[in-house]
Amino acid sequence: MGNEKQVDSGRRGLLVATCAAGGVVGLAATGALVSTFQPSERAKAAGAPVEVDISSLQPGEMTVAEWRGKPVWILKRTPEMMASLAKTESEVADPDSLKPYTMPLPEYCEKQSRSRKDHKDVLIAVGICSHLGCSPGKKFAEGPQPSLPDNWVGGFLCPCHGSTFDLSGRVFKNKPAPQNLDVPPHMYLSDTKIVIGKDEKGEA
Repeated sequence: MGNEKQVDSGRRGLLVATCAAGGVVGLAATGALVSTFQPSERAKAAGAPVEVDISSLQPGEMTVAEWRGKPVWILKRTPEMMASLAKTESEVADPDSLKPYTMPLPEYCEKQSRSRKDHKDVLIAVGICSHLGCSPGKKFAEGPQPSLPDNWVGGFLCPCHGSTFDLSGRVFKNKPAPQNLDVPPHMYLSDTKIVIGKDEKGEA
């Protein structure tokens, strides 16, 4: 009898240990399963859409969002800024964005404004120069300035090798940058909320 009790006690101990181990494995498996449903930072950096609130953005101001690890400019242009686009039309290298692009101009964007037809005043562009990947700086003031022509009407200047872009992100002629700034897929949830990296057709 004593031996039988010892055996039963040993079996119970083994059973408890086995169940406990199984429970730990089960929890570990569940944790791994749950984590697969949560997008990682790496997945977000790979291209998860970004929602931006522009309700406080005033005409003439620009804010910067991050998408795919890149700066995305959101510029609310003034009527004067919009008028400057006609002046630069003959001076930019590709006014209609027809050259091969890393991101073709979305079909819902106008050629000159490079913006959605119902939000012409808002430029959304990736702030990376197509020459060597530098980030141009904003030069919105008109007139002669260092590294800029005397008839400058506002735009962007890349400090690395002097490429200049108008207020639609179109590169001027005879500059190192081979193409205009990219315009990412985007859509408006409302007049003040934008999604970058996704449009009506789905994610980029």
